[in-house]
Amino acid sequence: MRRIFHTAFVAGAIAGLLSFAIQAGTLLPMIDRAELLEHPAAIGAGGHLGYALLADLLAGVGFALVLAGSFALAERHGAAVDFRRGLLWGAAGFLAFALAPALGLPPALPGSEAGNLLARQAWWLGTALATAGGLAALVFARRGLWRIAGVAAILAPHLVGAPQAPSAGLASAFALLSLAGSALFWLVLGGCGGFFFHRLGADTDRYAARSPAPR
Repeated sequence: MRRIFHTAFVAGAIAGLLSFAIQAGTLLPMIDRAELLEHPAAIGAGGHLGYALLADLLAGVGFALVLAGSFALAERHGAAVDFRRGLLWGAAGFLAFALAPALGLPPALPGSEAGNLLARQAWWLGTALATAGGLAALVFARRGLWRIAGVAAILAPHLVGAPQAPSAGLASAFALLSLAGSALFWLVLGGCGGFFFHRLGADTDRYAARSPAPR
């Protein structure tokens, strides 16, 4: 548990700070302009940097806890995790929680017409869970039937289709920048998480080797 929490807090903080830096330089100014165009008297996104930083840190640590817990489960089944493998886990997180949902619901600027919020949230959550489960089945399952089920789980949300607004007026630049930022966030989160999880495990093993055996 100590390895999981230490890995999550360090890797999550690094990824969260990086995500905030990217958003502050690219996405937040776009949100600020969009809000000012819609409501000239609005404060704009620039007045909420503190909230954005807190949200990114919480998201980083939260997702890192999920990753670190998955690292521990994988290690118990003989799959060691290091920086390189952590990058693969981060890429899988990006596919499940960013790219797959964005195929049906691209990131949209605030104030743009986006359809029913509850339906969109339900579809996003279902897509993320189905994609994560499908990827796990493809990678870890030994039977072909489970792998076929994994592919079906990944495709199912897109066959059903995402709830759309009556008119789709999404800003393509905002959507692309959001996905690029998410990709970098997940790669850094996975790589740093794998590195620190492996390093903490090695330190624990060395400490156990130096400790005197109980009599």
